[in-house]
Parts: sequence; C-alpha cells; structure tokens
Amino acid sequence: MTGVPYEEWRGRADRLAPYTDHHIDGTFSPSTGSPSTGSPGEMTMPVVSPRDGRTIAHVAAAGAADVDRAVGAARRAFDDGPWPRLAPAERKAALLRWADLVERDREELALLISLEMGKPISEADGIELRAVIGCLRWYAEVADKQLDESPQTGEGSLALVTREPTGVVAAVVPWNFPLTMAAWKIAPALAAGCTVVLKPAEESPLSALHLAALAAEAGLPPGAFNVVNGAGEIAGRALGEHPGVDVVAFTGSAEVGRHFLRYAADSNLKRVWLELGGKSPNIILPDAPDLDAAADTAAWGIFFNAGEMCTAPSRLLVHRSVADRVLERIIARAGTLRVGDPLDPSTEMGPLVSARHHKRVLSYVAAGHDDGARLRTGGPGDGLFLQPTVFDQVKPGMRIAREEIFGPVLAVLEFDDADEAVRLANDTDYGLAAAVWTSDLSSAHRISRSLKAGTVWVNCYEEGDMSVPFGGMKQSGHGRDKSLHALGKYTDLKTTWITL
Repeated sequence: MTGVPYEEWRGRADRLAPYTDHHIDGTFSPSTGSPSTGSPGEMTMPVVSPRDGRTIAHVAAAGAADVDRAVGAARRAFDDGPWPRLAPAERKAALLRWADLVERDREELALLISLEMGKPISEADGIELRAVIGCLRWYAEVADKQLDESPQTGEGSLALVTREPTGVVAAVVPWNFPLTMAAWKIAPALAAGCTVVLKPAEESPLSALHLAALAAEAGLPPGAFNVVNGAGEIAGRALGEHPGVDVVAFTGSAEVGRHFLRYAADSNLKRVWLELGGKSPNIILPDAPDLDAAADTAAWGIFFNAGEMCTAPSRLLVHRSVADRVLERIIARAGTLRVGDPLDPSTEMGPLVSARHHKRVLSYVAAGHDDGARLRTGGPGDGLFLQPTVFDQVKPGMRIAREEIFGPVLAVLEFDDADEAVRLANDTDYGLAAAVWTSDLSSAHRISRSLKAGTVWVNCYEEGDMSVPFGGMKQSGHGRDKSLHALGKYTDLKTTWITL
C-alpha cells in the first residue's frame, strides 16, 4: 500500500485532470452526436463522487453512432490489423509493457477509482490495482504458451485442431471493481488475439479511460482496445445488438444479463458470457477450527468494499449452539470499523456508490424491519454512507435473505444440523459462492459437494489466485473469468483435416 498521506490525496483530488472522451481507434474523441441524440457538445454525462457529491468530471456519453465507430475500429483491427496476426510472444511483450505502465500510474488510477465509486484509497491501491497488474501480467505470460493439437488419425491423413481468436469482444463491466472486472475480460481476450470494446459503468468511466491511454502508450495498435462511455440502455444496448460484435462478456445484474441474451437473439446470435449476482451463504458449524476467526472473516467479507461485491457473504448461516458467540463478535467488529472519507488511508469503509444505490440499499434495511428481522447494529449514516448493518432472527422467506442487496447488510439465519444448513444455503436463485467452516474433513467434502455454487471456500473466504476460475451456477451466470478456462470464451476451435 502507498504511504501517501491523507492531505496529499486530497490535494491530488483537487488537481485532478482526467481523460473524459471516448478512446476509439487509438485516440481520444468526443461523442459524434446525431439528430436523435444531440450535438457533440451536449453528449456528456456527469461523474459524481459519492465521497462528497461533487461532480468531478463530465465525460463523453456514447450514442449508437459512437458505439458503431468503436466497433468499426475493433472490427478493422481484427480483420485487417496486426494484433491477431502478431506472434504470441509479441502480444505478450505488449501486454507486459501495459502492465508496467499501470504499475507506474498505480496511485493515479487508485485515486480515480476512489473518487468515482468511493472505494477506500488503501484498498483501491493495495487490492484492486494489485489485482489488475497481476491479471495483465498473468495473461501476458499465457499468450505464447497455448498449444494446438494434432490427434492421431492414421497414416493417410493429418488432423490439426487450432484455437483461433473469436473476433470483436464487447466487455461491459460494473462499478464495484471497475478495473479488476475489466482486466478479467480484456486481458484474456487480447492475449488470445481478439480486439476489444470496453464499456465501463456510468459511475466509473475515469479509471477505464486512463487505462486506455496506457494501452496506447504501451504500443497496442489502434483499434485493438477501445473504450466508450455511456448509459447502459443506450451504449450497452448498442453493443449488444451490434452485428460487428462477436462476443459479449458482461458482469452485472441478472436483469441486465437477460437483456444481453435478448440482444444477441435479435441480432447475430453473438456469444454472451454472464457473471451476475449472488446471495452467498457463509456456513459456520460448531466445530469450526477457530470461531473467532470465522466471525471476523464473516464481518470482513460483508463489510469489505461497503458490501458492494457479488460474492459478499450476505447470508450468515450459523449453528444455533454458537450463534450468540459468533454474532456478538461480528457486532463488535462492526462497531470498530472506520467508516469515512475514502481518501483517508485509515478508512476501512467508504460511501455507497450513488444516491440511487444508497436509496435502494436503505429500502432493504426498511424491509428487514417490516418483515420482522431484528436490527442488531447499523443503519443510515451521513450523506451516502451506511453504517455496517446486521440483522438476526432472519427467516428464509424474507427479502433480505433472498435478494441481492449489494451493500453492507448481513442477514443471520440459524440452523440445527448440517443438512438444514445445506438446504438453507441452496434455497436461492443464485449460485456464485459459498463457504463452510468446520474441522471435520468429511463434513467439508460432503457439504462442499452439496452446495450449488461456482466457488466454495473452506475455513476461509475470498481466497483465490489467477490460476483458478471464477464464475457461478444457476442465475449467477455461466462461463468463467480468470485461469486458462477464460481463454475458451474468446477462442474458437477449428479442425483442419488433410488427406495425405
């Protein structure tokens, strides 16, 4: 983590001069405008910092014409440009140069993330940027290590199975980890030889635009990586419906994910890879190896990033015999959590991302009251801040137990045996992540296999590595980010049969 003091971060924020135009075909350019969308000067949208409600920039807002320009640039770069035709070692070198530049501008990128979506600066720098740099370097190293196949077909023929880049990838990403989610998609796509159009969330375009500037500086050819800003219902839809897009990789809500499936069905049947929401269960059995560690991790998991995390362990399933002990420790931890200005390096939890989202999360706090759950701690703070919030006496049918809140709100449910815990855990439309705390190896195996989730942690939470896949089951989506498996989303298998 950087040692920059609070006062210096505030001074840098006051001097901020971010990129604000789209990045298309290797250069920054404003929106083109059209009779239906307005003149170029009118095609902007504000970026409002949840830190203090201040508008920190106005960025270009894409209409359909701008999306068409970006897709056209990516299409030309793929069909006729050098990127997919480079030797894999050359793509590797370019991606490594890009990662080095992100490392160079790490503090500036962390500041942009902290200002645009409220992430504490220590986490933006120490967690998010570390993940982004690691992802770019990991897939850079993978680029020249993929092998094609030559099955044994007999003396009279030769079969070649080659893995070829799919084409133009539209990556549509959320605001909660704006560069991590982007890197998980663009790094494997570019390593495979695809070209990319990235649409960041409306709330967090500034860090993505800076990333694009660094891509150009690293020597990625024009059109290989493009960024368009804009509203989901305009720019996102235009990408989803565009016949020049071959793959959509989306992380966000299930509602929007369904839209992208419809866009694909109504256009060119492009592939759509979805990573959607979660309502992840965190199961603590009475034989957990360390109940205090389990409770501390449960608190960290739901309050980290202000609970704005698809894998957040928002349902704590705890055995009745240890529920009081675990809950009291979580409440105590919530009371000591430092909530405040995200530019203060000592802050542990910042504001929620926007007024609209803040209102939505508060509606779930009200629903918890109305449905009969007991509020043990937390509730509204000043501005867009929400204190760490814990409900117990939660029943499985309550909204706070079934719907993704995407905020620092924990729902605690009690159980009597492991079979009941598994039933409660799987009683959800989602299947992104889960955890189980136990000292019994057989229980760990049996419960892990029974949980319908893409990732199951045992005696830990949120542990991982670039080498392991990430994704969900059920309405949490399909397809995988991270690991070698992610490359399959951006490549096609081609068989060439040669009669000798």
